[in-house]
Amino acid sequence: MSTITIHEVSKTYGPKRALDSLSLDVHSGEMIAILGSSGCGKTTLLRCLAGLIVPDSGAIRFGGEDVTRLPPQERPIGMVFQSYALFPNMTVAENVGFPLKVRGRAPREIAARVEELLDLVKLTALADRHPNELSGGQQQRTALARALAPSPQVLLLDEPLSALDAVVRDNLRDELRRIQQKVRTTALIVTHDQAEALAVADRVVVMQDGRIEQLATPEVLYEQPLTAFSASFIGNRNALRLPVVEGGVRLGKALTLETVPAATTAALFVRPEDVRRVGAEHGEPAYVESRMFQGQTTRFYLQLQREGEIVHLRADWPAREVADIRVGDTVHVALTPEDVHVFEA
Repeated sequence: MSTITIHEVSKTYGPKRALDSLSLDVHSGEMIAILGSSGCGKTTLLRCLAGLIVPDSGAIRFGGEDVTRLPPQERPIGMVFQSYALFPNMTVAENVGFPLKVRGRAPREIAARVEELLDLVKLTALADRHPNELSGGQQQRTALARALAPSPQVLLLDEPLSALDAVVRDNLRDELRRIQQKVRTTALIVTHDQAEALAVADRVVVMQDGRIEQLATPEVLYEQPLTAFSASFIGNRNALRLPVVEGGVRLGKALTLETVPAATTAALFVRPEDVRRVGAEHGEPAYVESRMFQGQTTRFYLQLQREGEIVHLRADWPAREVADIRVGDTVHVALTPEDVHVFEA
């Protein structure tokens, strides 16, 4: 295990600043998820850690050792890519043992380590198969075992689950977290999937324009976004822009906020599950524009009228409780102020 210290790292490509004096400390044995939209710099950061890119300035240290300009083969890392990158002519066992073989380890030591890792990733029964005989999830498990074979101080994962179908991705996501917690390797995973980031990480880094927008535990990030970008990116929140009148924001009977930023317009963010159904006397009427069954919940797209303008809301409600609500119906909704995050628009 190793700590990671990233100190004021910058990287530019022509006029584009991919990393902007970014600093981050990763604790030993911790898994950090790097989350952000395309072009935010998350992959550039991972490639700097891997030694595939040299930053223009700043420093990267593993356990106190400066590795900023070390080539990849001299860094104590294991890496798992989006593409599995397995050797097609090798069996599962041979792929996993390959990093140890090139390091000159004894055959008996290699065999013992391969057996241990195949048991860890639940592939013992498939040890003699070749990659083309495996499913996508099995191939990625093999790639993970291979990355762990030399007991790296740091494990880097570059969107390792994005090429998998939804069911396999969810199952492997849980397995990835189980394995990382068992081996306690310091790990960073790059992803654009917020559910994946929240599920596997001890802390989540939200990036935008080469900078860290927010760094927090999944629970804090989900419940207490510090910026409008974090609020919009995490939780699939509704984003509303409403005028500030006499220091407050109102949405008819649905919402009254008395303390808001000193601006003419406020940006409000509220999660779909926090849109409440209420009686007519306590809420605003909302027209049901469409509905989407999602299993445990049903998502409704609603329209509210506010001073001649239409306000759009998404609401997620328990499916069994709203089976009788149809497109074209009118429901009454309200928002609890504590569930609404407000920023200057």
